[in-house]
Amino acid sequence: MSVYQVIAKKFRPKNFSEVFAQEAIVQTLKNAIRMGRTGHAYLFCGTRGTGKTTLARLFAKAINCKNLGSDQEPCNSCPSCTEITAGHSLDVIEIDGASNRGIDDIRSLNETVSYAASSGKYKIYIIDEVHMLTKEAFNALLKTLEEPPAHVIFFFATTEPHKVLPTILSRCQRFDLRRINPEKIEEKLTAIAQKLEIAIEPAALKLIAHHAEGSLRDAESLLDQLLCYEEPPITREHATKALGLVQNDLFFALDRAVGQYDLAAPFALTNTLFEAGCHLEHFLESLAEHYRTIATVQMGEKPPFPEYATSAKLYSKYHVLETLDYLIGALEKGKQTPFKKIHIEVALLHIIRTSKRIPLESLVERLEKLQKGEAPEPAAPPPKIQPKVAKAPEPPPTPKPAAPVEEVPFFPEKPAPPQSPPAPSAAQPAPPPATIQEKIKQEQVMRFTSVALNGSLKK
Repeated sequence: MSVYQVIAKKFRPKNFSEVFAQEAIVQTLKNAIRMGRTGHAYLFCGTRGTGKTTLARLFAKAINCKNLGSDQEPCNSCPSCTEITAGHSLDVIEIDGASNRGIDDIRSLNETVSYAASSGKYKIYIIDEVHMLTKEAFNALLKTLEEPPAHVIFFFATTEPHKVLPTILSRCQRFDLRRINPEKIEEKLTAIAQKLEIAIEPAALKLIAHHAEGSLRDAESLLDQLLCYEEPPITREHATKALGLVQNDLFFALDRAVGQYDLAAPFALTNTLFEAGCHLEHFLESLAEHYRTIATVQMGEKPPFPEYATSAKLYSKYHVLETLDYLIGALEKGKQTPFKKIHIEVALLHIIRTSKRIPLESLVERLEKLQKGEAPEPAAPPPKIQPKVAKAPEPPPTPKPAAPVEEVPFFPEKPAPPQSPPAPSAAQPAPPPATIQEKIKQEQVMRFTSVALNGSLKK
């Protein structure tokens, strides 16, 4: 009975030419072999699934290969290559830095370094996750790493190079492996599907490639999982369900709700999410990725799906950037709040409500334009206002009847004032009001004062 081999292991690169997105590093290693300038210590850094251990094994195969090709590619047929590929070569010793991290483990390594290689030219030590070694273990390795025997080469692999001591870094040739772009991952997955003779939609492979976050091994593991979920042909909907991803239809429904300013849509969308069992943090991350895609489409990039071209027209660039900034804060708050459902509803409502918000920068620009445009305009309005004022003199007859109003008492006690002209000169009060309006105001003040003092002024 044959044992099933996972895709990530079955299709692991066996030659330098099969390594994706690391051309500069591959070229450097091949030139080192061709020119005989092989160093004694190499450090491969990068995120998971980018090929750190794979490059170390390929380099080990190439320098110990009995039938090395003219392009410095291992033959994969000699005993050394087959043993290294199978993982039981006596000349290539792989050590897990996470479980062999103490000073005693490094002391044992130092004791075996002096032994010659069994069949190949070099004896190679591959230490994975080297940053997990303790400080004492690093210090114990320093002397051996600085002056190793001529037949010994060290390969280190780590995802956190900042944790490696500077004294170790200075003794190694460092190579930083970058993430693999989704297009390359999709190309690799398409080749794997063709070799396995599996019918799968390109949209499903594209979804896996984008979800892998630059890790080829993650993408291959996701493809392996998808093949167990559904029989071919495999569609994008199958991939969405198998991987537990949020369907893009929900995001596009939210986009339509933003365009229609539908404040009831967030509650229905949230109910759909919770009925489907979606995780809060994963949903918000997917939503942020959705708006990031919209932002890239607005900047001129090709949309991954046709629906994004329509969604990009429903948002302003300011709204998309403001939404991304808000979702980053919502992710942090979502880890602490116990009200998960309400948190999502508020976030979706915020996105819809802010769609009509005018940015401050836009308001300033409008005011500046208005100020610039008002310079020629003020000359026109004044003449329009002057004619209206010119018509106003026609009602002067109205102020004339105001003169008789002066004779008509405003209050029943009006006749008394004419008898008191000498009194003001004796008491020297404030001069009488010059106009009828001021006189009326003074009488109103006197009236209210008398009421407040219960008529004491009248007495």
